[in-house]
Amino acid sequence: MINFCPQCGQKVETAFHFCPVCGNKLPKEDDEEPMQLTPDPSLSSLKALRQNEPVPETRKTVEWISSEKIPASTSTEEEVWSPQAASPSTKVASKAKFGPRSPRRLKSTSVAPLPEGKILTDQNSKQWKLGKLLNQSVCGLMYEAQSASGACPQKQRYFLKLDAKDGRIYNEQIFLQRAAKKITVDKWKRMHSVPLLGIPNCIGFGLHESNYRFLVFSELGRTVQSILDDGTNLLTEKPVFQIAIRVLDSLEYIHGNEYVHGDITAENIYVNPDDLAEVTLAGYCFAFRYCPGGKHVAQRDGSRTPHEGTIEFISLDGHRGAGPSRRSDLQSLGYCMVKWLCGFLPWTDDLADVHKVMEQKERYQTDAVGLLRLCFGRKPIPDALHNYLQQAMALAFEEEPDYEALRKLLGKPLEMKRASAYDLVDLKVVP
Repeated sequence: MINFCPQCGQKVETAFHFCPVCGNKLPKEDDEEPMQLTPDPSLSSLKALRQNEPVPETRKTVEWISSEKIPASTSTEEEVWSPQAASPSTKVASKAKFGPRSPRRLKSTSVAPLPEGKILTDQNSKQWKLGKLLNQSVCGLMYEAQSASGACPQKQRYFLKLDAKDGRIYNEQIFLQRAAKKITVDKWKRMHSVPLLGIPNCIGFGLHESNYRFLVFSELGRTVQSILDDGTNLLTEKPVFQIAIRVLDSLEYIHGNEYVHGDITAENIYVNPDDLAEVTLAGYCFAFRYCPGGKHVAQRDGSRTPHEGTIEFISLDGHRGAGPSRRSDLQSLGYCMVKWLCGFLPWTDDLADVHKVMEQKERYQTDAVGLLRLCFGRKPIPDALHNYLQQAMALAFEEEPDYEALRKLLGKPLEMKRASAYDLVDLKVVP
């Protein structure tokens, strides 16, 4: 049940239709199912336009801003979703730096960055000072931030995500408030006897001026993509399987709370350089409530905007415009593991044409061996990855994955190395 106003953040009773503080109309539970939430009822007329609009073929570029240097490499991306631009929200993942798969490009966001040093005030009147702009993507801008009030230690680092008030960050805020409360995460860890669970800790949210919405997180660390960019764009088996098992834990939690992530990529997975045991799955702007009230959403191709998410890694369900389900997240994770180990996927050079990408994924949907042989070439194919892909690709739309069996598959190579997924991730990461 809705128990807060998404516009001003104040608590409201479930029977209210309007917020007694700001006067805005409150969204109903039915409005969120099965489609993604939109904060403004006037936007409903745009849904049909978004569904009928063709997938854009052109791409623009903007500068990528990293925490290491400005500017850094760029990345191919689709335009950010916003109520003012009713176009399909697709993202094209970054390509490897070596060989013909470079450079990277990134599409612009729909909001102008705010200057470093700007003070934002959240719903609890806590103030946050913007630091360095770390990156920008279709889902908003990510800043370093510090507390500008006495509520938090000023030397402690935080992350602040900023986007258009009615952008996809609203969908992420709803997910975090409904399914990612710290008390719920801690309870799940105790029940499943896991020391760590990579769900981001959102400690504040709010509105700024008339067109910005923001979320404040405890420090996340660095994205796996930025770590890949530091080196050869490749990882060894040990860190790949460590990260994958940790992501599986997060997915089991998310799926158990009626949501799927919808955009599993290296850009949305963080590793903390100060504690390499901390792996966090973030970036919930495409999160989808696949099982509202315990009833699984039916598989209907074309019921949603096709090709939503990062084109290189989304599942066929995403390409076809069906609501993503649990298998979608697991298949995307499989594609990520192949990319991290090999540096490319069969469709990496075709990312500008979503239909070619979709055709390639259809071709390899039932041929995991062919996909792996193409990517690994003469290198040995890890049995754990082969078996994982076969199981993930064979899942039915509404089928519940056997998370424990998948963890055991990926954990066997780690056991042979006398390692665990909950050890420090075997990566060299600079802050």
